[in-house]
Amino acid sequence: MNRSVAIVAAAALAGAALIARPAAAANILTNPGFESGLSGWTCSTTASAQAVSSPVHGGTKALQATPAGSDFARCQQTLTVKPSTAYQLSAWVQGNYVFLGATGGGVNVSTWGAPGSQWSQLKTSFTTDASTTSVTVYVNGWYGQGAYYADDVNLDGPGGTPDTEPPTVPGNLTVGGATSTSLTASWSASTDNSGSVARYEVSRDGGTPVAVTGTGFTATGLTPSTTYRFKVRACDGSGNCSPYTGEVGGTTTAGGGGGTPKKVLVGYLHASFANGSGYIRMADVPAEWDYIDLAFGEPTSVTSGDIRFNRCPASECPGVESDADFLAAIKAKQAQGKKVLISIGGQDGQVQLTTTAARDKFVESVGAVIDRWGLDGLDVDFEGHSLYLNQGDTNVNNPTTPVVVNLISALKTLKARYGAKFVLTMAPETFFVQLGYQFYGPGPNGAADPRSGSYLPVIQALRNDLTLLHVQDYNSGPITGLDNQYHTMGGADFHVAMTDMLLTGFPIAGNTANLFPALNPDQVAIGLPASPNAGNGFTTVAEVQKAFDCLAKGTNCGGYRPHGVFGGLKGLMAWSINWDRFNGLEFSRSHRAYLNGLSSS
Repeated sequence: MNRSVAIVAAAALAGAALIARPAAAANILTNPGFESGLSGWTCSTTASAQAVSSPVHGGTKALQATPAGSDFARCQQTLTVKPSTAYQLSAWVQGNYVFLGATGGGVNVSTWGAPGSQWSQLKTSFTTDASTTSVTVYVNGWYGQGAYYADDVNLDGPGGTPDTEPPTVPGNLTVGGATSTSLTASWSASTDNSGSVARYEVSRDGGTPVAVTGTGFTATGLTPSTTYRFKVRACDGSGNCSPYTGEVGGTTTAGGGGGTPKKVLVGYLHASFANGSGYIRMADVPAEWDYIDLAFGEPTSVTSGDIRFNRCPASECPGVESDADFLAAIKAKQAQGKKVLISIGGQDGQVQLTTTAARDKFVESVGAVIDRWGLDGLDVDFEGHSLYLNQGDTNVNNPTTPVVVNLISALKTLKARYGAKFVLTMAPETFFVQLGYQFYGPGPNGAADPRSGSYLPVIQALRNDLTLLHVQDYNSGPITGLDNQYHTMGGADFHVAMTDMLLTGFPIAGNTANLFPALNPDQVAIGLPASPNAGNGFTTVAEVQKAFDCLAKGTNCGGYRPHGVFGGLKGLMAWSINWDRFNGLEFSRSHRAYLNGLSSS
């Protein structure tokens, strides 16, 4: 969250992995030197990509590709490989930033360079896991940069035999766990000759299947007292799918008036500072907002853990109310059913709990703020360098880095102190969450940004205590979604892709043994700038509602299709209440009406 208008571009550049010796040194790429033009390669449709005669590294041709806008000018090809086998990937490159990598079936490696006017070689390697039968090799540039050149791309190792045998049909399909708006289907695992099942596809009433990685699926947003029928099939990494099971039905329970639970609007109130958006008294916060996050509680120093909430002084915020009026207004909002939280951190409030002493001070001082103002809970808005992962801290379920471990402990202590009614929300940037699909901490060779994905172990440890996660879908660089394509902020597809990752789950840094499981839809809201002035990545009302339609109703989807229909998706978050008023209340009024329509439908 920004005190002033700022652009924070998050880009993770991971270094080359340690080189493993391939099982057989034979290049299995088609047209690796682009001697036959782009034959065998699939290149971005909006970027300029062609085979050129100069400069070349070997032979008579090389690839020239130029990024266009948010398109990185990627060229790629998919190959059949052998499971449990080492491969070496290399390419000669020239020009502006160039990335070389491979993805698919648990493989996710990349390296990069900025070679300039001389040819230089990029190298990386990977070992396929027991179920990997294909990978996609790619080269691409970087947005805002000029042309790059690539030649003599090599994937050294043995080609695989295509897998054409599907997994067995899942067994023992049952449907239960009925509520008025949800049903849970479960089944026994299938087997596959390639070693493991990549996914299961669940179809409800013959509709578009939803892909899941486990042996269970909960359908939400259903109608009370209604029967639904489910069937499921298993698919492997080569795209082979078993036949569907027979259909099994289940019936939702009777509802109390029907409809889905109320959707919420979460907004940040500039309570401790002023900027160009203007000050708003607590009593004047519009009724459309359900959660009011007081921005910000900040530490006395980065590592002290001592959090202070200082209200904006009259010299900075003309018209600021007295402490007594501020407290009375908080109580009035709570009497109306609103939740008022203290938000810790923000752009300027770096908090590193490096010691247990800092952890304990954090608990003491945050508790004092909550008690002083009678607040409902805490919003964790750690940004910048507050969270990171040390080398070797790779297990999301068992983190070892002190700043992560101590934050988890502090939040659990606060939750235990205040009980079940304590509201805990988090507002990380995409860099700290969704980027974890590609990079986690400093990586195996220590070359990546240690902050990559560093919120994931905190979310994982607190998922049973977490009220809402609203990732900031703004001030973000392009992020790779579950479709292994980069998505750029500002449009519906970005919000759908980023939210789908939270509601579907994903392997961290491509490691299927280190999973970030899906969150419940009612724990997730979409984070947005309230106006073009509030942050980079503003999304129009129409595009926001298009994204919500796609996620919550399965309609109005664009180029990205989510892995399910998430009727319980909780709502929207905005930075900020102040910037919304500056923009004529467009965000709160438009989206309140839209969300009310969903809640009553």
